[in-house]
Amino acid sequence: MDNETNVRRHLKSRHITMIAIGGCIGSGLFMTSGQAVGSAGPGGALIAYMCIGIMVYFLMTSLGEMATYLPTSGSFSTYATRYVDPSLGFALGWNYWFNWVITVAADIELASLAVSYWEPMRVLPSYIWSVIFLVVIIVLNSLSVKVYGESEYWFALIKVVTVVVFLIIGCLTIFGILGGEYIGFKNFTVGEAPFVGTNMSLSSKVLSALGVFLIAGYSFQGTELIGVTAGESENPEKTIPKAVKQVFWRILIFYVLAILVIGLLIPYTSEDLLGAASSEEIAKSPFTIVFKNAGFALAASVMNAVILTSILSAGNSGMYASTRMLYAMSKEKLAFKLFSKLNKNGTPINSLLGTTAVIILVFLIQLTSENAYTYIVAASGLTGFIAWLGIAISHYRFRRAYVKQGKKLEDLRYRAKWFPFGPILALILCIIVIVGQDTKLITEGVVDLGGIMTTYMGVPVFIVFYVYHKLKYKTKVIPLEEVDLSQE
Repeated sequence: MDNETNVRRHLKSRHITMIAIGGCIGSGLFMTSGQAVGSAGPGGALIAYMCIGIMVYFLMTSLGEMATYLPTSGSFSTYATRYVDPSLGFALGWNYWFNWVITVAADIELASLAVSYWEPMRVLPSYIWSVIFLVVIIVLNSLSVKVYGESEYWFALIKVVTVVVFLIIGCLTIFGILGGEYIGFKNFTVGEAPFVGTNMSLSSKVLSALGVFLIAGYSFQGTELIGVTAGESENPEKTIPKAVKQVFWRILIFYVLAILVIGLLIPYTSEDLLGAASSEEIAKSPFTIVFKNAGFALAASVMNAVILTSILSAGNSGMYASTRMLYAMSKEKLAFKLFSKLNKNGTPINSLLGTTAVIILVFLIQLTSENAYTYIVAASGLTGFIAWLGIAISHYRFRRAYVKQGKKLEDLRYRAKWFPFGPILALILCIIVIVGQDTKLITEGVVDLGGIMTTYMGVPVFIVFYVYHKLKYKTKVIPLEEVDLSQE
């Protein structure tokens, strides 16, 4: 292996597993999951999360099949380049990189808000805390990939323990063992529960359903990090399939059961389920409410610490994902060659420095111009769903090319089940969620050009990347018999 241009496979099985879990659990689950119950009722929220969860499971099996066959840090960008069209790979890669840059810039500000929840910490200005968190993230990503894997392992473990404790305490509260009152399933029969909308117009029903699908969809984003870590896994042929197979159970335990407990304990009509926009409103987190009702006085402070951990985890993963994507695109000649250089620890240092520079720029824009930052965020808003579309399309083409070129499916180390149903279902649901972003436009025909621009800006940005590469290099969709199925 050429140590100058190839990353090192130092991520262990436990790292990959916990990174995959961490990708599933974010501050969205802790802070805004109550919105789903409040919008569609406990039954509606359960169905929405189960539907999106099934879609994500199929996407991860598709990604798992490709990542096991060709483990690379470029993940779906590389797969789209090889199996579909280099222009698609270029657009997916740069769009995904840009999305994580925005995410890290936002996370370091959110982390400063979380710290300011504790009054003694307000001695430092919030921007100083943001700088401190950015330095920590840079250090964690500049060292060996083992350091990143270890840090994410412990970040994810904190989130997992929190959800498990929440489920245990929630169940004890439901049956009156904690909190003193037997609750049972009565909140599933309050008003129009378990489904909201019995007396609503059709457009209102569609609006509420789409809204919950959007919340669920954004909650699950980050699971595709499994594919990015494949390039640095010690034994991707074993660790990636293992992580993918566990996705279904993680979704069931950490999301479906959590939504069920929230729906059982808090009436969907409660104003407490309006959700919290920041850690300053941590008391509105459904997790905090449940812990408080069970008699835990320090619930808000503990949940703020957990949410701070989640934000740092997201920022850490975002820096890792963007750095590796830029490195991989450089290797695929979709970015400048200098970004493929590694330091002595096997880290793509130039990619890290370049990414950091853009993160700082976005952060400064965020501080000085709110309007400009709003449009920057809007430009990356749909990137996660577009990446999922890319995974579905790439897997469909990979499998067809694999068969077309006379290869045996039995030779695949990991094979996604229910092909082609899985990628086709994921493709359809992703399109529905993307189109349904502006629910007022879809259900009421209300045209708000400013709203449409900020809601759908991510789509034209992606198209610009695609068209630029298409016009410059005159690429075409690769015929199935010419698809590059080499494993190098």
